[in-house]
Amino acid sequence: MIQVSETAKKKVITLMEEGGYDASKDYVRVGVKSGGCSGLSYELDFDNKTEETDKVFEDNDVRIIVDKKSFLYLVGTTLEYSGGLNGKGFVFNNPNAQRTCGCGESFSL
Repeated sequence: MIQVSETAKKKVITLMEEGGYDASKDYVRVGVKSGGCSGLSYELDFDNKTEETDKVFEDNDVRIIVDKKSFLYLVGTTLEYSGGLNGKGFVFNNPNAQRTCGCGESFSL
């Protein structure tokens, strides 16, 4: 399961609406790909359909889909949003990550 903080929820809904998506029907697609300074990096996008092997969750009124491979790396993760002058944008608090880079966009297990 992936959790969504209140601040991330608000930003996700705003961005979905700006992008022509409906937060009550469409999804936030979260994934992991090879790359980044620590070996793996996070992906975040919007989607209006699921694939057969996707895992589907809903937390804090945000519908989330994760492909089967990425799910293994992301279970227990909380999606947060940090705004303001020193904010980083979306932040993944991943309890499975043993090491993260300074920007928080990549990790290793």
